[in-house]
Amino acid sequence: MSDPFFHPVSGFELPRFAGIPTFMRLPFVPPGHERFSDVQVGLIGVPWDSGTTNRPGPRHGPRQMRDASTMIRAQHPVSGIRPFEQAACADLGDVAINPADIQDSMARITAFYSAAMAAGIRPLTVGGDHLTSLPVLRALAANGPLGMIHFDSHTDLYHSYFNGQMYTHGTPFRRAVEEGLLDPKRVIQIGIRCSQYDSEDLDFARANGIRIVSIEEFHARGPEDVMAEARQIVGQRDTYVSYDIDFVDPAFAPGTGTPEVGGPNAYQALQVVRGLSGVRIAGADVVEVSPPFDPSGGTAYLAVTVMFELLCQMV
Repeated sequence: MSDPFFHPVSGFELPRFAGIPTFMRLPFVPPGHERFSDVQVGLIGVPWDSGTTNRPGPRHGPRQMRDASTMIRAQHPVSGIRPFEQAACADLGDVAINPADIQDSMARITAFYSAAMAAGIRPLTVGGDHLTSLPVLRALAANGPLGMIHFDSHTDLYHSYFNGQMYTHGTPFRRAVEEGLLDPKRVIQIGIRCSQYDSEDLDFARANGIRIVSIEEFHARGPEDVMAEARQIVGQRDTYVSYDIDFVDPAFAPGTGTPEVGGPNAYQALQVVRGLSGVRIAGADVVEVSPPFDPSGGTAYLAVTVMFELLCQMV
């Protein structure tokens, strides 16, 4: 029988617009809490966008997404999975990042996730810009490189920006491959599109065996076929899932810093996550939600629905 302590507050007990919001109305169990070591899946906020090179705002993502996530209910509408009964889930709070120092922030993020890993907690992260993934991977890949399924409109494989700046939201997975955190032959990037500076990122991917599925290929083949290939590439070993909300067309998710037209619709945004069934997910993130560009909250609600889909796959 699942532990009632880890069950979310029901909308039948407290209106969804009332109370102090946590992710999916789960209990708040920060490091040091007496139940911290009992958590199996931890939802973690990383309110940080110091790696942003275009429109800022993802530092505000976790707060808006906590509010939006009060609408998440107990059961998946298709699979019937009830994740809060299958695993002890909790909101672990936000990493206390340093908005004035990228390196210090990354060290803080890695330390927070290392503590979670030491307690046996698998993380589901809410960013933050996409540089967030790098310090998270430094903790998760401590025992060896991971595979990755990456949904995005950009590869984030560039060498550097602005005369040698190595740490931006356009470089995290180049660094992760270089640092041995990812096995490039077990990495697939899905939905890539947009005009380009040059072909440097694509050249790096080809040279290292990273599989890139362009948006043209995605639309031609469909989500089910593409996800079958993704599952084959990562196999049965530990895999990280990184979901940039700009994977979705800005008609459905305008609240992001670097939107790119021609992407999937909101339903396809959920379909690809359902296609993760059977993947051994070591951790996952949803990043680049920028509330200032969508004050209606629609982007945040789509993002937390993606989170719920990820959670259902993780349990």
